[in-house]
Amino acid sequence: MRRHRRAKIVATVGPASNSPEMLKALFLAGVDTFRLNFSHGTHEDHAKVHAHIRALEKEVGRPIGILQDLQGPKIRVGTIKDGKIAVAKGDTIRFVLKGQDGDRDAIPLPHPEIFAAVLPGHHLLIDDGRVRVKVTSLGDDSMTAEVIFGGIISNRKGVNLPGTLLNLSPLTAKDRADLEFGLNLGVDWVALSFVQKPSDMIEARGLIGDRAGLMAKIEKPQALDQIDDIIRLSDAIMVARGDLGVEIPQEEVPGRQKELVRACRLAVKPVIVATQMLDSMVAAPTPTRAEASDVATAIYDGADAVMLSAESASGAYPLEAVSMMDRIIATTERHKLYHSLIRASDPSEEQTPPHAVAAAAADLAEAVRAPVIVAFTSSGTTAARIARKRPEVAILAITADQAVSRRLCLLWGTHSALSEDIHSYEQMVDVATAVSQSAEFAKLHDQIIVVAGIPFAQAGTTNNLRMLQIGG
Repeated sequence: MRRHRRAKIVATVGPASNSPEMLKALFLAGVDTFRLNFSHGTHEDHAKVHAHIRALEKEVGRPIGILQDLQGPKIRVGTIKDGKIAVAKGDTIRFVLKGQDGDRDAIPLPHPEIFAAVLPGHHLLIDDGRVRVKVTSLGDDSMTAEVIFGGIISNRKGVNLPGTLLNLSPLTAKDRADLEFGLNLGVDWVALSFVQKPSDMIEARGLIGDRAGLMAKIEKPQALDQIDDIIRLSDAIMVARGDLGVEIPQEEVPGRQKELVRACRLAVKPVIVATQMLDSMVAAPTPTRAEASDVATAIYDGADAVMLSAESASGAYPLEAVSMMDRIIATTERHKLYHSLIRASDPSEEQTPPHAVAAAAADLAEAVRAPVIVAFTSSGTTAARIARKRPEVAILAITADQAVSRRLCLLWGTHSALSEDIHSYEQMVDVATAVSQSAEFAKLHDQIIVVAGIPFAQAGTTNNLRMLQIGG
């Protein structure tokens, strides 16, 4: 079955959506990749969902992507006497490394990496920024801080440190166990939380290798400082606006989103815009107008995919949320200004033969009004180079690698299909025409554009462009 839109939908699976019946309904409504959030649920829970998705994939005869999202380190205050304390602006409070049942003079913060890295003037944000304090002095295993924004500090609330680079691996012992479990299951993507620096990606790549695509979640301001290197070391990027919006001023998030989407297009890497896109649909059957505009803005920016979190995982209206997102995307892409806005943000083309061939294919397809560009790809790169141009023409990526076909479920404008390896021009023509027709992208006598690499089935060799007529 063919999607009549370009941007993809990622939906998080949870109690509201983990049954085979609901997973199928969500796929039919528009989900291209399912996200398994390893901050919640057991291995047994995730294994069941994985099996349901793979059974659904076999039933519908179309690749479906599965994204494993690792929890990452969680920095939290410890336990407090009576469960909580109230602090007001101007108060002086004290954090300590060790202890429990603390009060305002000894709030437990059992994270030695914080005390090793924090400096006077640094800020701590508690409970998603509801309480903000500024460090004023440091002692042995303690720190004193002034309250900037008052509120309630209660047991185990999260702590963000936007101005502090922590000597902390993004992979905890739990993450490493979850990662090995997910890779053995056969997930297609692994999203790495708490990325601060390029070496974090190198550490994760050493564990993952080529068993799954590696995605960096951009949720720390430190990552923005080295974003080009992080993108280079990643296979995809997630703009994780939840924590990012806590750690940088919220008014900066929209601009950062645009920067990240453009940087990923330039680097030929898929990019997901995530967090609270249709958040009111957790409890209501329709979104706010602001939320609809938020989704549309990501589409106008040129994002490869947009993501639902609690809306599909635990909300009361998971199917309605997916259907709404599908309609917003499709309507936005049909708007008369869509293509002109996308083209206005086109990144400059790399001066290499593979990029030139891919760009020429997009231009030629639009010039002759071809219904589809067929990309033969062994790694997915050929399709990604074409998608980088955001052509008005559909992209049909044909690959012999099932893992690649599933990862392409995140790539803008791309429908992936499986086929045996091709070894000759004649076979290329036969497969391109057959799959184009069976997937309902073209019909008899249509002109289609075919892009491939020669030698066939060799990664990184996008060097051949051909226009052919089906049945001609």
